[in-house]
Amino acid sequence: MKTKGGNGATEPGQGVWAQLKYEGGVHRVQRVPATESQGRIHTSAAGVLVTPEAEEVEVEVHANDLRIDVYRSSGPGGQSVNTTDSAVRITHLPTGIVASCQNEKSQLQNKEQAMRILRSRLLAAAQEKAEAEAADARRSQVRTVDRSEKIRTYNFPENRISDHRVGFKAYNLDQVLDGELDAVIQACVDADSAAKLAAA
Repeated sequence: MKTKGGNGATEPGQGVWAQLKYEGGVHRVQRVPATESQGRIHTSAAGVLVTPEAEEVEVEVHANDLRIDVYRSSGPGGQSVNTTDSAVRITHLPTGIVASCQNEKSQLQNKEQAMRILRSRLLAAAQEKAEAEAADARRSQVRTVDRSEKIRTYNFPENRISDHRVGFKAYNLDQVLDGELDAVIQACVDADSAAKLAAA
């Protein structure tokens, strides 16, 4: 497979994930085992899961996304409690996540602490979302390892490979198994691009 440009660097959209994400699903194999004396074709299936390498979740907080409210602290404390607006509540408007602090003596200290709490909560929410999306991607690729869910068939007696999603068929299974996947993958890429254009 060609995944690198002339300078040896991976071209945008041409990395391993961009090329192999279409391989996720149920693959069916039809072959005559060496132990089969009657020459009968045996069929088996394997579920394949393809996911991109997990990236570290990062959280960016923009000042325009925050609403900062100050109010008077309540409860036991020093002289400043109930006399100055030192407590701080920060709301992250896009998500509605709120963090507040009134334990420190100054408004600035409370604001810094509330921001630390907010970042921590936003990071936890982002990680939870990423995990849910990864789980959805896994489920969509392999619902059940059932032949009826097959995306591709490898027929050894006929040296045929068939991709049932895009109607691709070729009689060079031996070459594909030796690594010549370009035509198979390109058929999936072209079908995906056509589907996206039609949806737009």
